[in-house]
Amino acid sequence: MTNVVVIHYSSTGNVHTMAKAAAQAAGKAGADEVRLLKVAELAPAAAIESDPDWARHTTATAEVREATVADVEWADVILFGTPTRFGLPAAQLKQFIDTTGGLWARGGLVNKVVSSFTSTSTCHGGQESTLLALNNTFYHWGSIIVPPGFADPVQFDAANGNPYGASSISGNSPANVAEANLAAVEFQARRAVEIAAALLRGLATA
Repeated sequence: MTNVVVIHYSSTGNVHTMAKAAAQAAGKAGADEVRLLKVAELAPAAAIESDPDWARHTTATAEVREATVADVEWADVILFGTPTRFGLPAAQLKQFIDTTGGLWARGGLVNKVVSSFTSTSTCHGGQESTLLALNNTFYHWGSIIVPPGFADPVQFDAANGNPYGASSISGNSPANVAEANLAAVEFQARRAVEIAAALLRGLATA
């Protein structure tokens, strides 16, 4: 049995679009159960309402359940999605990650397969540094980081080429994710599920 959780933060919809694609691909790759979840919003209502795209997306995803530490504990595969904020993960996702300390202390994050993806508004907007920053957390967890690498032809598409994790360039337009980027995050999710399934089989027979 392979359980997958896709945990993300998205303000205007680009990361959410990628998260949905990742969740669907994980299911098609043979995951037994997939949960698509968001993290809690930290921005004040006034900030959200000042941006029509942000307000629209917040309303459109109101029914998406917020992730809990229990979801992380349940999962064999954890896929994180975040926009870039000055070359770092969004505060909303980082705040959620910071709540996993108790689970980490119990060893509950060891050997979980993790991978992450991102979206920025501009080219060279911090995609790689954001994903590498997330990896620092996973080293502490003792988790197994599974990046896409250059393990599939889709990674050689001119719109992709990021071996650390799928990333898109939104151009400050909501839900503006190229098909090539969706293909990249779908491959990344499939690879994570396949590696996790092999790891679980190996651990079961060790």
